[in-house]
Amino acid sequence: MKFRGFIVAFLALCLGVLTACSEGPASATNAPLTYDQIRGTGLANNCPILSETTRGAIPVDSSQTYSLKELCLQPTTFFVKEESVNKRQAAEFVPGKLLTRFTSSLDQISGTIKVSKNGSLTFTEEDGIDFQPITVRLAGGEQVPFFFTIKNLVASSQPGMDSINTSTDFEGEFNVPSYRGAVFLDPKGRGVASGYDNAVALPSEADSEQLRRANVKRVETGKGKISLQVAKVDSNTGEVAGTFESEQPSDTDLGADDPKEVKVRGIFYARIAPQQA
Repeated sequence: MKFRGFIVAFLALCLGVLTACSEGPASATNAPLTYDQIRGTGLANNCPILSETTRGAIPVDSSQTYSLKELCLQPTTFFVKEESVNKRQAAEFVPGKLLTRFTSSLDQISGTIKVSKNGSLTFTEEDGIDFQPITVRLAGGEQVPFFFTIKNLVASSQPGMDSINTSTDFEGEFNVPSYRGAVFLDPKGRGVASGYDNAVALPSEADSEQLRRANVKRVETGKGKISLQVAKVDSNTGEVAGTFESEQPSDTDLGADDPKEVKVRGIFYARIAPQQA
């Protein structure tokens, strides 16, 4: 009886030491990791990083096409445009809290970079994990879902570029697919390709203007824009990294609601190399 408290404390200490030793890396790293090291840590959502002293340049030739691979975009902050309570003030972006914490990054995106006649570089997105359904919560408790993506992105740099360096910026537009698919049914069983065509107590009011948007579901594609600022370049490996800012519409519940304007900021990483013939 006398040693029971001591034994309990000793076992708790041993358990704490074992748990601490078994945890994965605490921060992002470019070194290969095992599944057990990554599981449950959230590191799979992190993009690779370059050292702060990486300040090289990747020369480009106008007769050559370049491939951009392993493009990774990791959001860090989210903002939603909200109308001000004061009607005299314009709408402004307010910060939101990410709810889908470990599934917010885009990864393994690939495409081509071509040099235009005026010396500008044009990146065309072709493939990869280029979308993530994300939900953020505003300060008042409202949840805003949106489809974070850069599908079909075509982004160009400033003209007169003979290399990709820390002054290179890409800007362009992309498509934003519908957050919900055509076979999705809302809580009242209404959908685009299936389900009820209306769900009201009085069927004769189903075609009223007030209920038409909620009853007639639509799969709509929106437009977004993004800017990527290159901040780090490793000319030996072809790696580049920097920051991005993206603006796009939110979910509309298949056309039933007006979209909100969402701004996403974060970091990106990619590899650039001449395309093989």
